[in-house]
Amino acid sequence: MSLLRPTLSRMAALLALLLATGSYAAETLPAELRPFVQKGYSVLSLDEIDLNRDGRKETVLVIETDDTTNDEGPRSLLLFSRTPAGKLTLASRNDKAILCRGCGGIFGDPYEGMDFQPDGFTLLHYGGSNWRWREDFRFAWSRRDRTWQLVAVDSLSFHTSNPNKQTRKQARPPRDFGLINLADFDYENWEGRGKR
Repeated sequence: MSLLRPTLSRMAALLALLLATGSYAAETLPAELRPFVQKGYSVLSLDEIDLNRDGRKETVLVIETDDTTNDEGPRSLLLFSRTPAGKLTLASRNDKAILCRGCGGIFGDPYEGMDFQPDGFTLLHYGGSNWRWREDFRFAWSRRDRTWQLVAVDSLSFHTSNPNKQTRKQARPPRDFGLINLADFDYENWEGRGKR
């Protein structure tokens, strides 16, 4: 299966993402999350899922600027955990994990959403023009460090004149990068980085 060929599930996820964009008005966003969505920003996605196997759901919130003239505007990934008493606390924040709206070349917005796994999640990006590319960043929960860390980067590219000739790369620690916590991750500057 080619990672670049759209599947029904990816197309459905993308459609859901497009429909969800901007659909969280301030009055429908849970009250405990409202302080984290500053004025001039809107919710791009909101998910609740247990990402650290503690039996309590984490909340994953992605926000972006409302300024539609700024295709390189910031996007923030906020990950919240719940205490045993049920209180929501900000566990991690990253303003450089999700590519900007205009970073996908002719395809425009490269952010395709997230795939969730029992111990983490994968950020999905796809874009390009004649040269198409895909970059997926996988983060997993570290019980030792009590945070999510980069554990894999899978990328692929091809030219539209020959889509069957794909170049695939897999980056894994410690060979390609060291320990990179979610809060410290930068999609433009991860290769060769991190404590080894």
